[in-house]
Amino acid sequence: MYAHTGRPAKPIRLMVGLCNLKHMENLSDDRVVQLWVQNPYYQAFCGEVEFQWTFPCDPSDLIYFRQRVGTAGIEKIFAASIVIHGDKAKEDEVCIDTTVQEKAITFPTDAKLYRKIIVHCLKIAKANGIQLRRTYAKEIKQRKLECRFSGHPKNRAKARKAIKRLKTIAGRLVREIERKLPANVVELLRERFIQFHRALQQKRGDKQKLYSLHEPHVYCMSKGKDHKKYEFGTKVSITVTRDSKIIVGALAFESNEYDGHTLPAVLAQLKRLSACEPTAALCDRGYKGKNKINNTRILRPQSKTSEADKEIQELMRKRFRKRAGIEPVIGHLKSDHRLNRNYLKGFAGDQMNVLLAAAAFNFKKWMRLFLYARYLWRLKCVFDDLMAALVRPVPLLSV
Repeated sequence: MYAHTGRPAKPIRLMVGLCNLKHMENLSDDRVVQLWVQNPYYQAFCGEVEFQWTFPCDPSDLIYFRQRVGTAGIEKIFAASIVIHGDKAKEDEVCIDTTVQEKAITFPTDAKLYRKIIVHCLKIAKANGIQLRRTYAKEIKQRKLECRFSGHPKNRAKARKAIKRLKTIAGRLVREIERKLPANVVELLRERFIQFHRALQQKRGDKQKLYSLHEPHVYCMSKGKDHKKYEFGTKVSITVTRDSKIIVGALAFESNEYDGHTLPAVLAQLKRLSACEPTAALCDRGYKGKNKINNTRILRPQSKTSEADKEIQELMRKRFRKRAGIEPVIGHLKSDHRLNRNYLKGFAGDQMNVLLAAAAFNFKKWMRLFLYARYLWRLKCVFDDLMAALVRPVPLLSV
């Protein structure tokens, strides 16, 4: 992924190490570069032999590195995080669940969307030297204030009229700029104008609505949470081993698919990364549909019946108690490894973010196991020395 011409690139170990440290420690691009200079352990992790006093790279280099290697390169990092666990990552049964990876956008409302269209139109007009009949600057400011507290009964009618007026203004500006721009410029901005018209034409009950101009692929999901009724982002599927709880699969989906329909892609990624096909996949009731995909059985909780064998019921109960362990894994991914809110651009950014978060979780888990094993080894050495001192013969004191 590197060329042999031009300016020499940064070492690959440095860039991969910075990407891993960012998600392992829940840091931004700027912050991980700043801490790298202060922390000798970070520098050793990235392959340095002597302590460095200067920044390793510009924070923007991490953006270019992710764009260069793409999803395929980040997937190799994730595959390496699975391999280091050895046979523990090769279990016959896996647990699968989905969650929402929220995007870094504001809560979408019609008023916000229309105001953003107006701002984009004014920027296009200014950049191309177009003289508009009217900019609506004062009126937009007034209508914006009228949209505040729209949920209050006294403000509801006024806010509804203000939103309708903002939509009218946005439509007028879009049509005027399309008329006055040269044909070649309109062709260059064709995708942007398609987004404008899509936002102005969509209705409340429409499907595949546009919620953000800079992240048009984002969709709305309702997971039944009391504290957060709707979430805006992409759906991701997480696959962990049943007993060791190592993440062996992490995949983002560009559309809001039914959970049961995501299983073929999830199992295909699992086979591609770990070269093994599980015999059983433990899922929740949201995966109703197929009971078997290739050689993998799909197991879901079933209601108890008096005719069922008690031994089988007890075995299934233990299985699904193990399946519940995937929930805290998802919680750690969100709170500790930057899965809760994704700041990377586009759907490719969604794929990279979930892969890096899963890789960071696996690396952290391996580090804890390694340090614990080292602690036990040192404790054993101290214990052996103590026992050797106790059993050593003591010379008799002369009278």
